[in-house]
Amino acid sequence: MADQPFYNVDNIKTLLPHRYPFLLIDRVLEFIPGKDKNSRVGAIAKALKNVTINEDFFNGHFPDFPIMPGVLIIEAMAQAGGLACYRGETAPYNLIIASINHARFRRPVVPGDQLILTGEVLKDRGKIIVIKCSAHVDGELVAEAEVMAQVTINEKEKK
Repeated sequence: MADQPFYNVDNIKTLLPHRYPFLLIDRVLEFIPGKDKNSRVGAIAKALKNVTINEDFFNGHFPDFPIMPGVLIIEAMAQAGGLACYRGETAPYNLIIASINHARFRRPVVPGDQLILTGEVLKDRGKIIVIKCSAHVDGELVAEAEVMAQVTINEKEKK
């Protein structure tokens, strides 16, 4: 990924459709393309999410014991998986989560944690992609899931 230009959040926004407050990737740390140019299988993206007390969801989840909601950890992992699907082209498509399987949460994610998010493409069936996702804090696995995503055409790119 050293020669790829999408390390920071501004470049990530050219690939993912999410925006504040739902863009959950702060920086891409590593990208390994798949072995076959016609398939995304084997592609891996590793990204960073800084979890701060300033996140809006901490106001209600939970005021006296702030933890990052599991659904947002899943979404952050899925966004890293979406970056793994990037093959060098612009992003004429969006990925929509179709299912989440084998989700496990190992420990709470709290303010001050740095989430290292990894997405690895396991299957690429054209319109359906299966991504193995994980989240680590300080080298410890905190969450994992297998995400199935549907590829849809980005309507803005069609025009």
